[in-house]
Amino acid sequence: MSSLVRAWVLAVSALVAGVAFAADVNGNWTASFETQVGTQSYTFELHVQGSALTGKTKGNLTGENAISDGKVDGNKISFVEKATYQGMPLVFNYTGELKGDQIHFKREIMGFPAEEFDAKRAK
Repeated sequence: MSSLVRAWVLAVSALVAGVAFAADVNGNWTASFETQVGTQSYTFELHVQGSALTGKTKGNLTGENAISDGKVDGNKISFVEKATYQGMPLVFNYTGELKGDQIHFKREIMGFPAEEFDAKRAK
């Protein structure tokens, strides 16, 4: 087998292995957590295709927003939510780790300490 073919086979195998072990976060997730502006109730609608994560968020204080820059790496996910609150634009950066039917999230905004909470798979 030539070195070029061998390299191609290894590259395809690595890609397939990465996709095979991507977290199964497809579906709807719900969370309720305390913040400086009160209790926030969220629904996350997540869709995974390969290592790409898309979907939308819906919060009681921020409304419905599309997810951007979504990624899946094993059982870890990350994405950005661009929202508004009382007319002020906000950019939330999420990281999460899938643990069974739960995602442990950290949500950061503008350098403030991260908010941590768990989202549960909606049934």
